[in-house]
Amino acid sequence: MALNYVWLAFFLISFVVALFKTLVLGDAAVFGDVMNSLMASTKTGAEISLGLIGVMGFWLGIMRIGEKAGVINVFARLVNPFYSKLFPGVPKENPAMGSMVMNFSATMLGLDNAATPFGLKAMQQLQDLNPSKDTASNAQIALLVLNSAGVVIIPTSVIALRLAAGSANPADILVPTLISTFVAFIVGIFVIAAFQRINVFKLPVLVFLASFIAIMVALFYWVQSLPPAEIAPRTASLGGVIIFGVIVLFIVAGLRKKIVVYEAFIEGAKEGFLTAVNIIPYLVGMLAAISVFRATGCMDYVVNGLAALFSAMGVNTDFVPALPVMFMKPLSGGGARGLMVDILKTYKADSFVGRLVSVLQGTTETTFYVISVYFGSVNIRNTRYALAAGLIADFAGMVAAILLCYVFFH
Repeated sequence: MALNYVWLAFFLISFVVALFKTLVLGDAAVFGDVMNSLMASTKTGAEISLGLIGVMGFWLGIMRIGEKAGVINVFARLVNPFYSKLFPGVPKENPAMGSMVMNFSATMLGLDNAATPFGLKAMQQLQDLNPSKDTASNAQIALLVLNSAGVVIIPTSVIALRLAAGSANPADILVPTLISTFVAFIVGIFVIAAFQRINVFKLPVLVFLASFIAIMVALFYWVQSLPPAEIAPRTASLGGVIIFGVIVLFIVAGLRKKIVVYEAFIEGAKEGFLTAVNIIPYLVGMLAAISVFRATGCMDYVVNGLAALFSAMGVNTDFVPALPVMFMKPLSGGGARGLMVDILKTYKADSFVGRLVSVLQGTTETTFYVISVYFGSVNIRNTRYALAAGLIADFAGMVAAILLCYVFFH
């Protein structure tokens, strides 16, 4: 229900603001701008959904091979000691466990095209266990919040954008990004634990977190050893090797099990097509609401109001030019990326603001997008506390990003 109120608020507040600007401020163009933005966003929503058909079809086809070959069950057994603590309602060795670890791994490597299909597959498998089909289960909310936290060890796309913008050392944002995304992830875990009354202070969870930190440290030293121009292609190559290796692993395992792998692939690909089509109304509706909020200037009013508030409190306001990215990231990944590129051009990539927006861009996921796509794929209407939990994790990561940039770069 929270998402319903947010969606309504976007439209109603935007209408009141547009009406005020027209009647009081004499802005005759605002409603025209709103309608142009609204139509463009609905087109974008449909294009994004349709663009997912190929990706969804391919990855869910590969997943079907992995399921029939038993590889997904192996992944499920490997992660069960940790995931069973965060997903107590999911039976041990359920295929959803394997899908979730695939989703989590792809997200860490910054491979969104692979992460989304794995996550949607996990959401569908969790829906099979869900007794109330139109209401999000605890396990589904936990999956969404961990995706919203957006743990990314190698922010490949951000590093590439910084390099293109002329940064002398595009990877200098790696450490604060790693720490801030880890903060968001940890807060996400504790938010889930608080809402669902789960005790996470158990050995498997602590071992997982320690292992995760060790991986981050190892990758950090590896990236720091690379020349700046090689960071983006090398990190992208690492992700490609891992993901393509998984594809080959699934196919070889299918051959060993004497599965007709192509038929299994087609079976899963058909499911991917239907999933991508089901997403369209949910994504179009959310992007439309966000677009009118931006077009009426409501986002600018929020940012400028906070700038005035912080200034009146005597707080250093050097971070304020980066706030549009902070507010846009939970709403639209593409919008936040566009704002980031604009700020990198205006303030330069190696300025404090340039580095801050880079860290913010790499810290968390687009929560509203994730909710629309993931819950929309299984027709969940009552999202319960998912939005609040996701935004809490986002906020924690963003605040950590700002504080860390003051420590590292100010």
